[in-house]
Parts: sequence; C-alpha cells; structure tokens
Amino acid sequence: MAVRGSRPRHPTAQRRTKRTVAQSTSTEAQDWVSRYADDVIAESERRAPGKPVVVASGLSPSGPIHLGNLREVMTPHLVADEIRRRGYEVRHLISWDDFDRYRKVPAGVPGTDESWAEHIGKPLTSVPAPAGSPYPNWAEHFKAAMTEALAALGVEFDGISQTAQYTSGVYREQILHAMRHRADIDAILAQYRTRKAPPKQAQKQQKPADESELAAAEGSGAAGEDDGSGGAGGYYPYKPFCGECGKDLTTVTAYDDETTELTYTCTLDGFTETVRLTEFNRGKLVWKVDWPMRWAYEGVVFEPSGVDHSSPGSSFQVGGQIVGIFGGEQPIGPMYAFVGISGMAKMSSSKGGVPTPLDALEIMEPQILRWLYARRRPNQSFKIAFDQEIQRLYDEWDKLAAKVADGSALAADVAAYRRAVGTAAGELPRTERPLPYRTLASVADVTAGDEAQTLRILSELDPEDPVTDLAVVRPRLDKAEAWISTHVPAESRTVVRSEPDTETLAALDEQGRESIRLLLDGLGEHWSLDGLTHLVYGVPKVQAGFPAEAGPKELPPEIKTAQRSFFALLYHLLVGRDTGPRLPTLLLAVGEERVRRLLGG
Repeated sequence: MAVRGSRPRHPTAQRRTKRTVAQSTSTEAQDWVSRYADDVIAESERRAPGKPVVVASGLSPSGPIHLGNLREVMTPHLVADEIRRRGYEVRHLISWDDFDRYRKVPAGVPGTDESWAEHIGKPLTSVPAPAGSPYPNWAEHFKAAMTEALAALGVEFDGISQTAQYTSGVYREQILHAMRHRADIDAILAQYRTRKAPPKQAQKQQKPADESELAAAEGSGAAGEDDGSGGAGGYYPYKPFCGECGKDLTTVTAYDDETTELTYTCTLDGFTETVRLTEFNRGKLVWKVDWPMRWAYEGVVFEPSGVDHSSPGSSFQVGGQIVGIFGGEQPIGPMYAFVGISGMAKMSSSKGGVPTPLDALEIMEPQILRWLYARRRPNQSFKIAFDQEIQRLYDEWDKLAAKVADGSALAADVAAYRRAVGTAAGELPRTERPLPYRTLASVADVTAGDEAQTLRILSELDPEDPVTDLAVVRPRLDKAEAWISTHVPAESRTVVRSEPDTETLAALDEQGRESIRLLLDGLGEHWSLDGLTHLVYGVPKVQAGFPAEAGPKELPPEIKTAQRSFFALLYHLLVGRDTGPRLPTLLLAVGEERVRRLLGG
C-alpha cells in the first residue's frame, strides 16, 4: 500500500484553520456549528481539494444505543448539515462497529437470558438476536432501532458495517500494512503503557459531575479493548476469531511477512490454526489501530470523541500518532460531554434500563430532541427530561419559537432553532397547531386517550378559534399522551370524582361556600382557558375586596396564600387530592355540567 508522507497532528492541536471565502459571514450563523463548519471546510480543502467533505461517527450495537451515544452522531450531523447548506458535498459516515466482540449480556433486554453468555467473545453479528426479534443477529436488532430514530430526526448518513468491510477483504492491504509496521505501532503504544495513571483527583475531574449522566463515549464501541500486546511471539495488532469456537480469545504466536502466514492459538479450547492473511477474513485489527486505519482509509476530516478518549493512552490520542503510519491525519473533532437523564442514575448501554432515542421520540417531537443537541456546545453536558421537566422544556421551546417569529430572539438561539426544525433537505414535519404541551398532557391525563372527550376539551380552550380536528394538534398530542401513559405513575394520574364529596361540602365555612359560589357564578361567562384562568385566580382577590383584574403589585402577600388554599379546596372536591393538573385545564376537562355537580352547584 502506498503511504503518503505526513506528520500526524497532535490530538490537542485542534487549531483554527484559516477561514475560507466559503464560510458563513452572518453574525446569526456563528454558533458552534458554523465555527466547526468553517474549520472543516478549510481543512478538507487543504487535505483533499475538490473532494466531498467526510465526517464520521462510530456506534457499537452491543445493546440498546442510548441518548448519550446519540451525541456521537448529532455532533457531526449538525456540522455536516451546515456544510451542505453552503453547497458542499458531504459524506457523514456511521461506522457500525458490529465486528466488535460481544462483551456481556446487557441487563433488561427483553428476549434474553443468561444463556446468551455463551456467545461472549464472538463478533456482534455472530450472536443471535433476542428471542422474537425479526432481525438475523444481535447487531442488526439494535442497529434497526437507531436507524429508525435517525430517520425521524432527519439525519442523513452512509452506514458502513465493519463486519462487511472485514469479512469481504476490503481492509486486506491495511491489515498487511499494519502487520509489516507492527514494530512502529508497538513503539507508539509502548510510550503509554509505561506511563503512570493520572492522580486520583485528576481522575475524578474526568468523571461526570452528576450521577444521572450517560457515558456518551460508549457509542464508539471498543474504547476499552486491548491494544494487541502480550503475545508470546511479540506484538501483533491483529486478532483472529477462532475457527473452532468463533470467539476472539486467541493469541497470535507467529507471523511471516513474506508469506503472510499467521499462526494463532485459542486460549479457550486450545484450537490452533495457520492461515494466510492474503486470504483470511475472520479477524480484525485491534481497536487502537483499527480506528486510525479507518481515518486514513475514509479520509475523515471531522469526528468527535467522548471524554474517555481524552486521557493519555486513550484510543483517540494514540490514534493521532498511529494514523500517520497509514498515511493519514487525525480528524478535527471536539471532545463531547455527557448527556444526562432527569431523575435517572448513571447507566451504560450494557446495564439496561437506559433511554434510547426512540424512547425520547415517543414523548417529544424530533425538533425538540434536535434542539437539545444543537443549542449546547459539544463540551457542555445537558439533561434530557423524561419527568415533569419535559413540560418546562416545551414551554421554553414555544417561547423561543415565538421570539424567532417576531424577530426578538438572540442570534445564537435563532441558529439553534433553525437547525432543530429542519436540515439542508427541508423542514421536518411539525405540529400544525402546537398547543402547550402541559395543556395537552393535562387533557390526556384526565381523558385517558378518549378522542371524543379530548376534542371536546380542546375545542373549548379558545372559543374564538376552536380546535375542530385532532389532526392539527398532532403529533404533539400523541407525544403528550405517550408521556402520561408511560412516565407518570398510576398513583399520580388524575381520577375525577364520580360523586360529590358531600361531607366536605357540608363542612365548608362561610368563606369556603362563598368562594365556590363565586366560581360557579362565573363559569358560563368564563368558559375558556384564558377565562377560567382569570376566574380561578380572581375569586380570592374579589373575596379580599380587590378587583379580579388586580396585578401582583397591587395585592398584599396574603392573597397568594388565599389562592393556594382555594386551589387545594377545588382539587380536593374534584379529584380527591390537594394537587393536580392546572385548574383551568382541569375544569375544562371535567366539563361545566359535571363541575357544577361536583361542587354542589
């Protein structure tokens, strides 16, 4: 293989390259995505003028591919999409590391049990799929879910199966080259094998600050794989899968550069075999050599790496030196931080129970999920809400949309918004009439998915512009219903009383009876979301001698206490609890006639 002479870039030397005339010049576009796009275009033109810009991601389908792993894809996707918007041809490669070894049986995967442990050490594509799966093997089963999610998110990519690459002999020359230069590779790796581990304090600083964070770097697959050292016959950067048991528990004992004959022994069953690497396809380069080999082979200009690749001896740092052996250069690429999940303990995809992109897309629209990854720089951690915080997140999104529409949003926020709602290929499908998520969730909570009831309530939210067809509030309505049904515990769901609480009604004092009377008297006139909001907040004001329209600055602090007491009374009489969905939405959901009956009117 011809090797082009080049000096590999040091991994920390990710300097800004000279900006080109192709870069975006508007202030609005100069968010982190645009800045990386500027650098990638310039670097691509330096390395391979006139050729497509190549960015890359790597995912290991060793189990459910989680939302931390998604950052491995979204970071280059957003940069690639910006470059496409500027008129360049871009390839976003996703290497499916499906020729990685099966390390353990992930917990919590339906259709599996302890018997899957017998496949540990085999390639992921040689492991049976979970029972009942329509897919031919373990890797394809988990790739399918991620592929579906990426399609919904508008991510355009070229998928590369590493099983297909290795078993078809695509990398044959690269493997032979690595074996010829094994002493050079070993010398680079040896620099790090003798280094002391970083001090404990430094190690702590590398860990996520919050235990709810997901290790995004696991998406790269084999970060913990050995580097090929330890063989009795010397160093070999290649590991065969055993011809007898199919596992990678093998040790290379001899290799002849002239004949390419390689001898290995399986440490599990003692099987020994001599093969010719010019013909043999049942093995792969070890991870710390495999990754930089691919950088050179594919001409990758941009690829991010997780925090586990930042320490001395990590595959990204070592790869920055090994890539030169293959005639390539290390990609530009930021280290990306962790992704957290509200209310969840830190998990990896091998431990089970960790949310995937499809899980998130069940409860939120693709635009919202894209926005979460677009609005934060790669080195900033953030959380994805599966709890009540999702309602606040949607409120924030809707406020941003309004600001973008009226021109009052900050430039960086506008850029993130536009990257969220669409790609260079066009806008993603969106909800025609995006009612507040918390309102839809409250309606879904009370109606339990009854479409007739849902339409009745939504039609009364704004009598001047009623919802007449649920299609206009979908898919947001569907997401809110899914959140209620899958993430709100049964004991927290709202159940409206079937009969009045006569005991509580009879025990009301004069002030309590008066507050109920004022509410009932105003129901007909105020039967809309805004009207009922005005009414329920206004009753305690009127009782205290103030106009219902009085603002906070005109009212004494005691009014807030009176409002809380009044709200608690209404919740108790309507749903038997002290809290519940927002009262105006709850009243609409219950319906005027039933509200009057439950409140004794």
